Amino acid sequence: MRKDGVKDVRKTPKRVAMIGHKFIPSRDGGVEVVVSNLAPRLAELGYDVTCYNRTNEQQKKLRKDGALMREYKGVHMIWTPTIDRRGLAAMTSSVIATVMASFSRYDLIHFHTEGPCVLCGLPRLMGKKVVVTIHGLDHMRQKWGRFASAYIMRGERAAVRHAHSIIVLSEGVKTYFREKYGRETVLIPNGIDPAEKRPACEITKQFGLAPGEYILFLGRLVPEKGIHYLIEAYRQLRTDKKLVIVGGTSDTNDYVKQLYDMAGDDPSIIFTGFQQGLTAEELYSNAYLYVLPSDLEGMPLTLLEAMNYGCCCVTSDIGECADVMDGCGFTFPRGNVEALRETLQDLCDHPDKAEEHRAEAQKVVSSKYTWQDITAQTDRLYRSLLDG
Repeated sequence: MRKDGVKDVRKTPKRVAMIGHKFIPSRDGGVEVVVSNLAPRLAELGYDVTCYNRTNEQQKKLRKDGALMREYKGVHMIWTPTIDRRGLAAMTSSVIATVMASFSRYDLIHFHTEGPCVLCGLPRLMGKKVVVTIHGLDHMRQKWGRFASAYIMRGERAAVRHAHSIIVLSEGVKTYFREKYGRETVLIPNGIDPAEKRPACEITKQFGLAPGEYILFLGRLVPEKGIHYLIEAYRQLRTDKKLVIVGGTSDTNDYVKQLYDMAGDDPSIIFTGFQQGLTAEELYSNAYLYVLPSDLEGMPLTLLEAMNYGCCCVTSDIGECADVMDGCGFTFPRGNVEALRETLQDLCDHPDKAEEHRAEAQKVVSSKYTWQDITAQTDRLYRSLLDG
């Protein structure tokens, strides 16, 4: 019996493989958050799900100690050999995973992101259904060099040619595939679980942060997130609120150094590094504002999370952010530091404006972006391919 009360009449579970994430469970990036949530829920619906994870130095040590996780919430995990170097980890692990999965007894292979799709024609040749989720137009990300961008584009074209169905997260990306390739796609956004607001305990102990006394950015420290715009705008603000930048590097050490150089020795700009669990929940729960000044997004999970915790949100005016907020936050023209400064100054000077948007943000998230709905939509797509 499925969770939604519908009896699954299939005699044997359909076998699904997922490829393209780093590993689960993880909050290392949006892709990992999606797979960590979606795969177990599909397993609960009766699918036999296997995730092909990358193997980094940490996993190698766990394997040596006999402590490597082989199952997570009903999802089988296979750890693929990986060259753990910048530009090679994703390629080597996804190529090996694709070959392994193509010659295994799966009914459907679900690829996440564009680059891992380079060989997605192989499983189709072997008689398997192929689904691809485009989490964002990765070839546009500034961290990739010419070779990596060309490889990602090759994966995008392979997905267009070989995938039985392509999932996108936003109307903008849906339009991109229609106009560039004449390819129709299926819009299934990311999901979120209901959040419980947390008092400021750990963040006060670790970083000296008090409720409502800081502006928050939380995400990967990569150029397309526009964190440099935020630091530049903040340095011009008249406020006693701190700027808290939460996140880790993603093959972007030079950019992170640039951010630290921009912050200088200003004690009001705090870099916390990567945070998850209770600390991340406290950071969201007690922020005065959440700011996402991105130049490029797929569908920003951190924005969904911030809205879920009742943050007043400020983002660039790109469609991927504006569509998610649906009028319950504030936008500024992408890349316009002065406009960002003016928006932040206005909200710092008028707390009532920030307050009136908090409850509205939670309403939007709870009505449109639940994991239950997203899993049900994915299930319907799978069934249309597998039972057709």
